[in-house]
Amino acid sequence: MITANTASVSASDALLSVDDLSVAFGQGAKATLAVDRVSFSIAKGETLALVGESGSGKSVSALSILKLLPYPAASHPTGAIYFEGENLIGGDTKELRKVRGNRISMIFQEPMSSLNPLHTIEKQVGEVLKLHRGLSEKAARARTLELLTQVGIRNAEERLGAYPHQLSGGQRQRVMIAMALANDPDLLIADEPTTALDVTVQAQILELLKKLQAEHGMAMLFITHDLGIVRRIADRVCVMYRGKIVEEGPTRRIFEAPGHEYTRHLLAAEPKGRPPAANANAPVVMEAKDLKVWFPIRSGLLRRTSGYVKAVDGIDLTLRAGQTVGVVGESGSGKTTLGLALSRMISSTGEIRFDGERIDDRSFRSMRPLREKMQIVFQDPYGSLSPRMSIADIVAEGLSIHERNLSPDARDARVVEVLREVGLDPAARFRFPHEFSGGQRQRVAIARAMILNPRFVMLDEPTSALDMSVQAQVVDLLRDLQKKHDLAYLFISHDLKVVRALANEVIVMRNGVVVERGPAAEIFDRPRTDYTKALMAAAFDIKAAPTGVVSE
Repeated sequence: MITANTASVSASDALLSVDDLSVAFGQGAKATLAVDRVSFSIAKGETLALVGESGSGKSVSALSILKLLPYPAASHPTGAIYFEGENLIGGDTKELRKVRGNRISMIFQEPMSSLNPLHTIEKQVGEVLKLHRGLSEKAARARTLELLTQVGIRNAEERLGAYPHQLSGGQRQRVMIAMALANDPDLLIADEPTTALDVTVQAQILELLKKLQAEHGMAMLFITHDLGIVRRIADRVCVMYRGKIVEEGPTRRIFEAPGHEYTRHLLAAEPKGRPPAANANAPVVMEAKDLKVWFPIRSGLLRRTSGYVKAVDGIDLTLRAGQTVGVVGESGSGKTTLGLALSRMISSTGEIRFDGERIDDRSFRSMRPLREKMQIVFQDPYGSLSPRMSIADIVAEGLSIHERNLSPDARDARVVEVLREVGLDPAARFRFPHEFSGGQRQRVAIARAMILNPRFVMLDEPTSALDMSVQAQVVDLLRDLQKKHDLAYLFISHDLKVVRALANEVIVMRNGVVVERGPAAEIFDRPRTDYTKALMAAAFDIKAAPTGVVSE
């Protein structure tokens, strides 16, 4: 990796130069300027990080390089983009196609959305090779196998016929990297390529990108809102805020002596503080003994059960009022399945007690009276909120089921009260989810849960889709609500920094079982098992996380 000593690259050394670029959406007086006169350059073999929060213009700037914006709705009032001296904005479509996927490739944030669910992995990687290099079927297959092996997918030949949904998140992202590297590009654009991944997989993907960059001599434009990743991978940093680059410089200087107030804000945005001290004598809200969730594997003509996927395999748990139990582990470890079983959203075996009452033998219908005291906040607020309902209707929906006797005025008063409690302006309650930011939408989801005065709240990755500063705000909100209402939280996450700020006790899960548990301070400061140590190393950059932690 090249270490840059200057804040920018000279024009003669630049592989890519973005010069005075502006991007507008809409036309005339209604046009919105998303990027405002941005300039940056990238040298051969260099990594430039473009950082900032959602809406700062990072991805729009990157998509402009390959003209992947929705034209003609998008336009460029000013600027040019030069790749080896040729203006990509001014070039014709035919010439641009020779650059796309060939000289410049791109990895997108969510591989499940970027990969075609109807095509096999072999077909999708091979398509890139056939289009740009004219390879035969046999040659494309051989090159695809080589690429999948190169990006660390084990038993690559067995994966050729797999579809995206049959792969883990890390495997799908590796396939995306294989597609991007298929034609040995000179520039790789990586748009939030690790945001949706577990910490250990994230560490592996970053190491893989650095290794492949060194082998191929690529330049890389790395887009992220996570400054911890920037410190690991970038030579230089451009900080974007409201469509402008407000600071640029070598990575070390940006971290040690940030010059702009917004950069200092980003660096200080990590969730801080510790959870309220838990009362060891507080009443037990949720309790489970020998909890199991086994999914049958059916095979053969008669679909007989040939085995089981043991998603949760014999777990004990005690959760008291005012306490947070954090459940951590990689994707597929059983975290969410555990939470859904405790909430009686899926079938399980073993004993479950809520407020001292046994509920594991209750039917789903007989659980309804208890639902108001057991609430869930999901990972993606945009997906969990109905786009057709106003915020007032979304938040009040639970009241219409559990408190039907409330008058419309009383119901509206409850909505106003809870929106104020979660830090939202009640005047905005007649707007719709798409009119709010990600952090505001998550506050709406929290308000929807809080309006029923629950005793137990399952929080399933509630901050993973949010910017760092918004994460910190939501953590503070959850901490305040817990203290005010004596709530019991089951906090499920792969973001250990957020778990450390919220959890009193931590359960580490792997393959459906608990590998380590104990007080949060003990787990974070003195982890005992190799698996927990690997999670901590990947999350806090203590040392390089072992690459063999996750089976890909």
